Amino acid sequence: MSTPTKARRPRRPKIVLSSTRLAELEALSEGMMRRNPDLAEQLVEELGRARIVTPARLRPDVVDIGRRVTYRDETAGKDHTITLVLPQDADISNDCISVMTPIGVALIGLAEEAVFHWETRDGQRRELKILKVFPAEQEALQGA
Repeated sequence: MSTPTKARRPRRPKIVLSSTRLAELEALSEGMMRRNPDLAEQLVEELGRARIVTPARLRPDVVDIGRRVTYRDETAGKDHTITLVLPQDADISNDCISVMTPIGVALIGLAEEAVFHWETRDGQRRELKILKVFPAEQEALQGA
């Protein structure tokens, strides 16, 4: 006789953040609590499971504010390249997406090759994969 198995939630990929970014995101989530409590709670949950490193130890293949990232929507079969930014720098026409959006919260701290599930604002479940993370402009200049 077999025992019924519960549908398991897919394992969420690891998140890595720098200690300075953690403080910044905590402050943003506090400010977001009144305007969008669900999104703020989602960010707090992600921050709670993140591994925190010094800024110098944050690997260049990890999504961070100011870095460009290319990800594939496996469900739709489309690639997207965006730059993750602070809310005041968001500009959808230039593919600058705020970290305080559902996709921004989902992407922050993920490394290349991470696969994760994400729910769109209209409730559709998508599987996304991080293909490439590009350094921020200032990081690229420092490495030159």
